[in-house]
Amino acid sequence: MPELPEVESLVVFLREHVVGRVVARVDVPGIHVLKTYDPPPTALAGLEVTGATRHGKFLDLDVSGVHLITHLSRAGWLHWRDKLPDTLLKPGKGPIALRVHLANRAGFDLTEQGTQKRLAVYVVRDAEEVPGIARLGPDTLAD
Repeated sequence: MPELPEVESLVVFLREHVVGRVVARVDVPGIHVLKTYDPPPTALAGLEVTGATRHGKFLDLDVSGVHLITHLSRAGWLHWRDKLPDTLLKPGKGPIALRVHLANRAGFDLTEQGTQKRLAVYVVRDAEEVPGIARLGPDTLAD
């Protein structure tokens, strides 16, 4: 299970590699990970990633005002690729739950090993729409 310092490290990595890039498309072969439906993940296509932050153990990518938020849960992880493969993902097959393609052909996969399938992805207009974020108290790493 990714702990808070690991999630913070992922945020730092995403700030360096994703902020300022344009999302080309989002593939969701693991439909079970989506916890929201409006706006849909397709709404992120063509928008620029303007920020990356953390709310507790939630990762938050601000994509021109639409937030792609994920909680990696017990067995989830983010796998970066400088060049994503061209192969199409088959729904429900394999550990890849969500793939974000950037316009420069780089991107990342959210994967989940294990059988419990608790990885969660939210696409929202405000991070406070995510129930787990709305319940958070003070951030332990804040000044």
